Amino acid sequence: MYISKETKEVTDIRLQQVIIKSEFKILEGVYHFIEKPVDNFYFEPDAVAVIRDDDVWSFLVPGESNIGENFKIFRFHFEDNLDNSGFVGWLATKIKEELGSGVFVICGQNTKKGGIFDYWGCPAEISDDLVRLIHKLRG
Repeated sequence: MYISKETKEVTDIRLQQVIIKSEFKILEGVYHFIEKPVDNFYFEPDAVAVIRDDDVWSFLVPGESNIGENFKIFRFHFEDNLDNSGFVGWLATKIKEELGSGVFVICGQNTKKGGIFDYWGCPAEISDDLVRLIHKLRG
């Protein structure tokens, strides 16, 4: 993890390069969360993310939910040795400013593809606008 002191302007320029150089992928379809009691874990093979709190395991799975929110999911893999610190806050702020929506981010690690990668989720109904914004930021 990189630790640096820089101005807002320098950070903006650096993170603009990060988004341009990152691998960006939009997953097909929509996703939703399913919950299972923490003492009832099982493997959910279609899940792209699994996380838990004190009470439940939460699985992010493909498909449309009739009872909960539906999300569009996209992913960034970052170039190795590129300082991406602050990226989540930077992009989340731009999305909120431009589209008025929050997002969620779940991180993982793949050392063969540069290290940390991010799965981002947004409300399905704004996904086209969000993808356009990301393409605009990527140039």
